[in-house]
Amino acid sequence: MSSALSETLRFTLAANPPPRLDKAIARDVPAEAHLSRSRLARLLAEGRVRVNGALAGAKDRASEGDVVEVDLPQAAEVETRAEDISLVVVHEDDDLIVIDKPAGMVVHPAPGSPGGTLVNALLHHFGGRLSGVGGEKRPGIVHRIDKDTSGLLVVAKSDAAHHGLAAQFEAHTARRRYLALCHGVPDPADPRLRGLRGISWEPGAVLKITTRLARHRTDRQRQAVTWEGGRHAVTRVWVEEDLGAAALISCRLETGRTHQIRVHLAHAGHGLIGDPVYGGRRAMPRGQPGAEAAAAFPRQALHAAELGFVHPVSGVEMSFEAPLPDDMAALLAALQGAAR
Repeated sequence: MSSALSETLRFTLAANPPPRLDKAIARDVPAEAHLSRSRLARLLAEGRVRVNGALAGAKDRASEGDVVEVDLPQAAEVETRAEDISLVVVHEDDDLIVIDKPAGMVVHPAPGSPGGTLVNALLHHFGGRLSGVGGEKRPGIVHRIDKDTSGLLVVAKSDAAHHGLAAQFEAHTARRRYLALCHGVPDPADPRLRGLRGISWEPGAVLKITTRLARHRTDRQRQAVTWEGGRHAVTRVWVEEDLGAAALISCRLETGRTHQIRVHLAHAGHGLIGDPVYGGRRAMPRGQPGAEAAAAFPRQALHAAELGFVHPVSGVEMSFEAPLPDDMAALLAALQGAAR
């Protein structure tokens, strides 16, 4: 399948290719084309790949020296509507944008939230100035933060940026630090923590939480700590400020699993203030200043405060910080009053 609205990528399979064509193409496709395995699979399924001039399928046999032609259609317009929603743009260039997302905003449209999302807002912000990601004129979401978590998020504007950023997040080389307000104060001297599976301490009183995470057996909207199956997850936590019955903590992700910080802190017995899903709404001591503010806090007190990565096109190291949003700053001030 070819048209005037496409361009053709040509390359030759190198020595000792995998037997299946889809795997051989994925291995040898030029890196500068920035074609992911999933994109190549779609192009094969759509009949846009020829080998030695003949239409090819994913399971065809591959041989050294085969000449592969891939028709790359122009990026298609997406059906998701653009919406004029205000955004806090921390950085933007031709390839990517860094946003300080407010709490309450969903990142990507879904059946329960088709509008009002970050993607809807970005489509309006870009005004059609997108080179295309994965064959569509859409923002490239390479990582997400929960609806009710605030803070920094990087989004790709081109295939090159999407490919490069996704590789960094997959390799866990992107740097992410979160600020959170949790119940209690993580302490290396706490015998309960010392005896808890998955808990260890590193120099500098850094709490390391290492588990596997999987969907909860009975509640599919939740994640749960497990020791078999699931996905490996590592979070490091240290105390920034002891607030008595609470703490301001930093959390650094080694992996980036769904709800990872929230599940890990709950496992450690230091659930996030305001978290309605993972038990963070436990009461503070009665009559303690700051307790009412904590009890009334309407979301998990979690903020993506720092984000660092290598620019996927220029190769420049990039680092960004976002201050605490007003609601968390007010909660912190109330709890600081309790600590004095």
